[in-house]
Amino acid sequence: MTSPKFPLTRRGLILTGIAGAAVLSTPRLLRAQDTATTAEAANTALPEGVVEDEPGVRRNTSSFVRQDWQDHFETLGAAAIVCDTSSRALHFWSQDGDYRIYPTSVPRTDELTKRGYTEIVRKKVGPSWTPTASQMERFPDWKPVPGGAPDNPLGSHAMYLAWPAYLIHGTHDTRKIGRQSSDGCIGLFNPSIEELFAITPIGTQVRVI
Repeated sequence: MTSPKFPLTRRGLILTGIAGAAVLSTPRLLRAQDTATTAEAANTALPEGVVEDEPGVRRNTSSFVRQDWQDHFETLGAAAIVCDTSSRALHFWSQDGDYRIYPTSVPRTDELTKRGYTEIVRKKVGPSWTPTASQMERFPDWKPVPGGAPDNPLGSHAMYLAWPAYLIHGTHDTRKIGRQSSDGCIGLFNPSIEELFAITPIGTQVRVI
């Protein structure tokens, strides 16, 4: 696990302790009771296997802004998800009101970003990946990747939206999380998508903003 890099000062030691405590108490998600503290922990103590940013590539390190489902949906329904492409975070509310926040990757450009309302229509463990027509135009050497492959762009789990070719999925390339790095999908750390997958029913309403 990559250790947070703070200066060896009293403040650095305190911050390291805070980040470590946050990881122990919430290793797979960011709870929303204290978004400022949990967001700081998420950006200083990365999940197992996460590598540091490459030089010159920016990762989102701003605190996540708390969302209220009432600002986006008339009713909570089976569950609700808001994908905030500005703060690069996914907000989830279960039917009983449990609220969770996960850091995400987001589309690389506005042209690739589809915003609005949709829903979860299908879920798949070990999803296979097939390049879209536009991807094949840009990268003709790309080939389909079977589910479970270590280099599968969809990671370990995928949830398919009513919009064709748009998914919420995991990624084995953990450098993508917190960045504008996808062709339109919303990506999560594999442990995060595994957890979200388990608590998200088919029919969950989704809004991308």
